[in-house]
Amino acid sequence: MKSLIRPAGLLFLVLAITLPAAADKAKSLYEKGKDAEARQDYEQAFEYYKQAFDLKPQDLKYRTPFERTRFLAGASAVHRGELLLESGKLEEALAAFQKAASIDPSSPIAQQEIKRTRQMIEAAKAPPQAAAPPSDSGLQKRLAEAGGPVDLAPISNVPITLKLTEDTKMIYETVGKLAGINTLFDPDYTSRRIKIELNGVTLQEALEIIALESKTFWRPVTPNTIFVASDTPAKRKDLEQSVIKTFYLANLSQPTELQDVVNAMRQILEISRIQPLTSQGALVVRGTPDQIALAQKLVNDLDRAKPEVIVEVAVMQVSKDKLHTYGLNPPTSATVALQDNFTSTTGTTTGSTTTTTGGTSGTPNQINLNRLGNLNATDFTVTIPPATLTAMMSDSSVKIIQNPQIRALDGQKATLKIGDRVPVATGSFQPGIGGVGINPLVNTQFQYLDVGVNIDITPKVHAGREVTLKVSLDVSAVTSTTNIGGINQPVIGQRKIEHEIRLKEGEVNLLGGILEDTTTKALSGIPGLASVPILKYLFSQTNTEHKENEIVFALIPHIVRAPDITAFNQEALDVGTASAIDLRRVSRPAAPAVAPQGQTPGATPPMAAPPAQAPAPPNAQAAPPQANPAGPASFIFDPPNVKQTPGSTFAVNVLLSGAQNVYSVPLQVSYDPKVLQVVNVSNGGFLSQDGQAVALVHRDDDQTGTLQITATRPPGAGGVSGQGAVVTLTFLAKGSGQSSLTISKGGARDPGMQALPVAGTVSTVVIQ
Repeated sequence: MKSLIRPAGLLFLVLAITLPAAADKAKSLYEKGKDAEARQDYEQAFEYYKQAFDLKPQDLKYRTPFERTRFLAGASAVHRGELLLESGKLEEALAAFQKAASIDPSSPIAQQEIKRTRQMIEAAKAPPQAAAPPSDSGLQKRLAEAGGPVDLAPISNVPITLKLTEDTKMIYETVGKLAGINTLFDPDYTSRRIKIELNGVTLQEALEIIALESKTFWRPVTPNTIFVASDTPAKRKDLEQSVIKTFYLANLSQPTELQDVVNAMRQILEISRIQPLTSQGALVVRGTPDQIALAQKLVNDLDRAKPEVIVEVAVMQVSKDKLHTYGLNPPTSATVALQDNFTSTTGTTTGSTTTTTGGTSGTPNQINLNRLGNLNATDFTVTIPPATLTAMMSDSSVKIIQNPQIRALDGQKATLKIGDRVPVATGSFQPGIGGVGINPLVNTQFQYLDVGVNIDITPKVHAGREVTLKVSLDVSAVTSTTNIGGINQPVIGQRKIEHEIRLKEGEVNLLGGILEDTTTKALSGIPGLASVPILKYLFSQTNTEHKENEIVFALIPHIVRAPDITAFNQEALDVGTASAIDLRRVSRPAAPAVAPQGQTPGATPPMAAPPAQAPAPPNAQAAPPQANPAGPASFIFDPPNVKQTPGSTFAVNVLLSGAQNVYSVPLQVSYDPKVLQVVNVSNGGFLSQDGQAVALVHRDDDQTGTLQITATRPPGAGGVSGQGAVVTLTFLAKGSGQSSLTISKGGARDPGMQALPVAGTVSTVVIQ
């Protein structure tokens, strides 16, 4: 028995020690949680409350804050994760979102952010080719592989000169070859002969001008292929691309605002297929790529966050009441009364005997008529009120300051009511006569009025940080009651202002100031003596009361979100004609050539003059190409060696010598990009010696120092022979050093596009 008692005693002793300690620890954790919650550290507060709840799970005192701060702690962790995500710390953001999900497992936003962050981490780690589209089904795969609108690949923006009088198909094909794109034509397209003269335009602009001149339109089929057709509404409807896109409008809250955007798209962009989804705040739009691009701009222009204003309202009321009472208030009346202790005598006669009885009257101010002759001064009492000397002053002051703040959206009405709702009877009625009798009950109808401070403000934010406020300010209070028809009705004192003003941000405006100043002076005393200058202080009393009541209303607007309008929102765009929406692409021309030292800008760089040739006789047949007796054709740099100073510009001609029947000259020039910079490439005159226009295309890679050039005569033109400058290259000397100009790849082609061998060449450029 003793062996059982001893362990039980030890267990009891342990429980007696640990339970109070656990209770004290739970209370300490609870206090720490309250302190953290007061500092708005909800995550730490939740941890303290959770530990206290784990120690005392049966105590509602600890369970209530544990459950209450669960949502706040989860939301705080989500917000912290979003800040980390914006700063690019994906791993830390994922840990914050996971903590939010562990705190509040019912939070959908935490689960969504975890999924999105994991996808971003995987996308950052995986190589680009490893990001395969989802293939859960054939439809999803088809949708994932679907491409956006087809657009042409970037083509050269070097200005060209083109003068042709040809069939439109031939003109399109010529420009297409110059731009390196394929040209397809509609089977129903009917070509016609037009004249085109273009100076200093890019290839993109040339295509648009040809379409305008020939009344045709083209659309890209692939990045390097265009399809040309007659510009008619039917053809545009059949051939124009159709694109579908869903626009999510994040800042429009009212259904009418969503409908305004729909109406703008239909009226301005002539998009007929628009489906608004009010429940999602979205628009599903189908149209041409240009219409969808303009719809995107329209959505960006209109779906802007509305400006917000905080209006600080100050209602200040000061009341002062001063009362002065001084003087001697003398008695102004006296009361005379009969004594109630005098005696009266009555007599009674019986036969020949008369009996006289004497007694005291018990009723004041009443006597018998036979006593009127015996009245004297002792039978009356005179009562005179006492005189009162008063010297009193009272001074009371009341200050009422109400300073509410109202936050409102631009154009949206905001209402603030502080006070009571007072019932006011508006009517009464009595039910009609019943089957037995009249119902004595009367039913009274009441209306509740808002009494206190009632503010209605509608702000409108303008440019220049100015705000227009439409204000209705009402300050009222129950001053007294009055009885109307047996019902006590409240009398409500009111001060109300309604007007519309325009203020600058932070400007203080006094809506209205009301000042009441009342002075009341009362004199009471003995007539005549109360008006004597000296004696009036002994025989009168003066009451002087001075009341002041001042109330001021002030408004101070503060803009917390201004209109976010960018320069792109206000930019005007060329959208085509009234019959067709078409965006015009702007091609940036290459930089103009920098004139060499000692030469005026715009002058033609020096070049080798072609040898004089005798004109061919009329009607003479062209002789077949003859072999060059001097050997194979070759490229020559003119001058062969160049010496310049840093910062200067110079020109080098690329000559073609010994060539026969040349139609096109493609070549590649290599240089040192650390020493030289290509400024311009211009026509040298060799291919245009007979007056034909030359299309010149070049691409410069300033990283590797590779310049690719192609000079081509117009389609249908024959070849030229002899010697001359094919192109003129203008360079800028970037710094000291030495560079070699090398034609590593190059040649010539005849009108049949057959290659003609041409030997390369090397030149040395020294910059010092």
